[in-house]
Amino acid sequence: MKESIFFPEIHGNFGFGCMRLPMRDGKVDYDVFMQMADAFIDAGFNYFDTAHGYLGGLSETAIGDCVAKRYDRSRFLLTNKLTEPYFNAQEDIRPFIEKQLGWCKVDYFDFYLMHAQDKNNYQKFKRCKAYETAYRFKEEGLIRHFGISFHDKAEVLDRILTEHPEVEIVQIQFNYVDYEDASVESRKVYEVCEKHGKPVVVMEPVKGGSLVNLPKDADSILRSLNGGSNASYALRFAASFPNMAMVLSGMSDMAQMQDNISAMQDFKPLSEEEMAAVRQVCGVFKSLNLIPCTACRYCIEESQCPKGIRIPDLFASMNDHEAFHNWNAGYYYNNILTGGSHGKASDCIKCGKCERVCPQHLEIRQLLQSVAKTFES
Repeated sequence: MKESIFFPEIHGNFGFGCMRLPMRDGKVDYDVFMQMADAFIDAGFNYFDTAHGYLGGLSETAIGDCVAKRYDRSRFLLTNKLTEPYFNAQEDIRPFIEKQLGWCKVDYFDFYLMHAQDKNNYQKFKRCKAYETAYRFKEEGLIRHFGISFHDKAEVLDRILTEHPEVEIVQIQFNYVDYEDASVESRKVYEVCEKHGKPVVVMEPVKGGSLVNLPKDADSILRSLNGGSNASYALRFAASFPNMAMVLSGMSDMAQMQDNISAMQDFKPLSEEEMAAVRQVCGVFKSLNLIPCTACRYCIEESQCPKGIRIPDLFASMNDHEAFHNWNAGYYYNNILTGGSHGKASDCIKCGKCERVCPQHLEIRQLLQSVAKTFES
């Protein structure tokens, strides 16, 4: 396994994103997660990524129990993040990272990122001197490398990196559908990273699974290549760019892990033929006008929807309805509401809490009205 050209301690260019771990009865399935972690490390990879908001804190403790307790610290790298809801003043930051270290059962983080930066929460990070505080953690040895994860337009990232040249690495949303998308600006954001000489970590390379279970017309395009899985083309697309230090994949079962390892262990950039096919798939997606939700679940895990609306699940049903035009979408929509503990799309009171934390900057309140019209009328 080759070392990273940017950070020699990183093995390969494939990382284990721990936002979508295998679950059972509301808890992380430790048996499956340990099997996945073992396969990942045995294949020569070593980069794990988490944050406190992932799975309501269960991601961090699962890493502590299933990785940190079972492997020598030299065998794995761990990235964690400072997330806006968990601090309100500079003095809150040190106690929070100390708790994170405890939850993950490590003495330091290899990478520590200012989480989900955009033009709005960046002001809070500035006001609380979060960047300066985190950089002191690096001087003290609590973190090895300092960076940001980012969800906004290219001009905002340019301003942040101009004001903070000490940033060592930038994590961005990057996939072939978002590459030229005006709302995400993946290409332009990537080019800002290149301009400032910052290596890139890719999140959402398969767009929350949207690039795995493709609409029929798009799926047939990739199948005609007689090559790898749909996921493999998405991962390899992201990793084909020269400034990519790492491509993360959020995996929830062993089949996904094995498929991703097969695509990335002996990595080859996409060929011209494969790139052309990917561009055709993008054309199919543009014609469908789907909701660009990645199911990160920030809207329900961090905003605490007062009506208990499972927004990503409802959007998934809506996209399924638009892409495949079958009865299953309505069936699954009703299943989401089973038991009465989860609100319908029409229950939205338009408080806007979800929109304030949405990394995709979706107009969730308006979209829920469309969902209600489709499934509840």
